[in-house]
Amino acid sequence: MNLSQSFFNENIYYITPSQIIEFLYCKRFIYFMKCLGISQYEEKRFKVQLGRSIHEKKQKENKDYLRTKLNVIKKEINVPLISEKLGIKGIVDEVLTLEDKTMAPLDYKFAEYNDKIYDTYKTQIIMYALMIEEMYGSIVNKGYLVYCRNGHIVKEIEIMDKSKDKLKNTIKEYLDVLQGYFPKATKYKSRCIDCCYSNICIK
Repeated sequence: MNLSQSFFNENIYYITPSQIIEFLYCKRFIYFMKCLGISQYEEKRFKVQLGRSIHEKKQKENKDYLRTKLNVIKKEINVPLISEKLGIKGIVDEVLTLEDKTMAPLDYKFAEYNDKIYDTYKTQIIMYALMIEEMYGSIVNKGYLVYCRNGHIVKEIEIMDKSKDKLKNTIKEYLDVLQGYFPKATKYKSRCIDCCYSNICIK
C-alpha cells in the first residue's frame, strides 16, 4: 500500500478518531454536521494549542529515547495511520515495537491523570491499534498514554478483541448515518444544554 498517496487522497473519505469520539458523545451530532452540512462553531482554545506545542517538543526531545521499562525495542514518531478496510485514518505520536514482537500506540496528553482513563482516550488508542494491525500485520494488545501534566506519567491500556469488535460496529453505525440514517439522540440530556444543534434537534 502506498501510504503517502492513499492517506492524503482527497477523493476518499476517511473517519478520524475525533469524529468517532463526537459520534459516541451524540450520534446526531454527526448527522447534522455531515449529512445536513450544518457546521459547528469551534474555537482554537489555549489548551489545545499548548497541547500541540508539547507534542512537538516531546517528539524532538524523545527522538532516540526508548522506554525500556515498557520493553520497547523500536519506535516511530508522528506516524500517519490508515485502515483501508475500515475507512479510518489518524496520526499517532509514537508506534512502539515491543520485545515480544507485538506493537503498541503511544499518545501524549496535555492532561492530569486523576485515577481514571477516560473513554475518549481509550477509543482513540483502540482506533490506532486497529490501523497498526492492518498496516504492520502485527498484534496490538496494549497502548500507552503519557500524561504531560503529571510529570509525564505513563498509563497502559489493555486492548481486548471485544473492544476492537465493539469499535468496528461503531464505525459501521457512523457510516450508516453518513448514508442518511437519522440516529437516536443521546440518552444523557445534560449533553444537550450547550449543543450548537439543540435548537433544531427533535428530542
